[in-house]
Amino acid sequence: MYNWTMASRLEEILREREKKIETLKKMGIDLYPARSVKEKSNKEVVDNFEKYEGKTLTLAGRIMAWREHGKLIFGQIQDQSGRIQLFIRSGSVAKADKAKQTLGFQELDLLDIGDIIQTTGEVVKTRTGEVSIQVSEIKILTKARLPLPEKWVGIVDPDEAFRKRYLDLLMSPEKILRFERKAKFWGECRKFMASKGFMEVETPVLEAVTGGADARPFVTHMNAIDQDFYLRISTELYQKRLIGAGFEKIYTLAPNFRNEGMDDEHLPEYYSLEWYWAYADYRDNMQLTRELYRYLAKEVYGKTKFVSRGMEYDLADDWEEIDYLKVIKEKIGVDIVNSTDAEMIEAIKKAGVKLTGEINRARLIDNCWKIVRKTIAGPAFLVNEPKFMSPLAKSKAEDPEITERFHIIIAGSELGNGYSELNDPEDQKTRFEEQQKARERGDEEAQMMDMDFVEMLSYGMPPTSGFGMSERVFWFMEDVSGREGTLFPPLRVKKVL
Repeated sequence: MYNWTMASRLEEILREREKKIETLKKMGIDLYPARSVKEKSNKEVVDNFEKYEGKTLTLAGRIMAWREHGKLIFGQIQDQSGRIQLFIRSGSVAKADKAKQTLGFQELDLLDIGDIIQTTGEVVKTRTGEVSIQVSEIKILTKARLPLPEKWVGIVDPDEAFRKRYLDLLMSPEKILRFERKAKFWGECRKFMASKGFMEVETPVLEAVTGGADARPFVTHMNAIDQDFYLRISTELYQKRLIGAGFEKIYTLAPNFRNEGMDDEHLPEYYSLEWYWAYADYRDNMQLTRELYRYLAKEVYGKTKFVSRGMEYDLADDWEEIDYLKVIKEKIGVDIVNSTDAEMIEAIKKAGVKLTGEINRARLIDNCWKIVRKTIAGPAFLVNEPKFMSPLAKSKAEDPEITERFHIIIAGSELGNGYSELNDPEDQKTRFEEQQKARERGDEEAQMMDMDFVEMLSYGMPPTSGFGMSERVFWFMEDVSGREGTLFPPLRVKKVL
């Protein structure tokens, strides 16, 4: 139903703002000047009042509150760091000055909530003890033509909040803090990798043959050479080429793309940290990843205990090792080595899981595991994954049907995986061929045949272990969904009726 009252009120607000804009223009005020001054952040002043008390400073920010009391005005401006109060007396503000582009007290009624201003004044405390700027000069930096959402309501529709993320963040400063933490999260990843002697490298986003994970890729066309390319689903195969070239400790921190469904734990575009370490095996990487996760928890959050998806866990605890085959048999009674496909399908359906896509043994086993995974709080390492589930991982010498692979399990989800890399070219070719057959049967997530990669292995790649984790680790530490943990998640284009 169309809300005529709200529409009418908005039209009235817009007319009022247009009148103010015309008045300011007639005064010769530039509503969008290029030059501005901002000496300190609001938080810096509020947190260090003793340092700045009595000093005159120039701050800038968006008006978020404005209360007039006769010859007194109390306002608040907001910058990225937070808010600070403005204390404005009629006798303390200089008269309007076209040359300086400043407003006098009489012209302050031309300002609106949402305007961005520059304000100069003395740092004081009010009678209530609030750190404030006693304003002597105000200048418009940006005039807002549209009103902000109501303070206590905000943007009610979640999709609209993501679509107008700029308003969502503006009205919810705690979300800005979340993305400041995300920047620190990735920054600390880079610090950690550098401290361990790893070098950041670049790999192609557009690939003629894509691989490194079981996922359906996005396809695009390069007009310059009239050829289809894929957006990468992983940086794995190109990083291994670099290991073959002689690099020993390398990583990428970059976006990957997977043309699959979206839910709280999956987005088609996401950031991932992936590294490769020559002369190391999966056990070395298990130790390194445990150290990284604890490091991130302490550096970004100052703690190791978290609650995610209703599950409590402590990254400082011992990390249990869980056997892939045994835990599935213990939890849901399925022996994935000897059970028939029909028995697995029955167990999966009994758990209320709907099977989609091409149904093969690997997919059935993976679905059995996902049922079990949801019950594990962790932190834990899942080990001993079957060979046919891991086309790029090295087999165990003592049991060739089991791989040297591990997954990190936290709060019922997989938050990273690594393995000793397969470097036998003949074995790799055979596994690619098996994957290719699965693709031909309709499995769009099976990996492609990459003979150039096999050729690289034929020249020799040293024993290597790799590991990858996505930004899902951050989402879980924040206990938010993927969309909430991403600045601009993908959205269906809104139809205009």
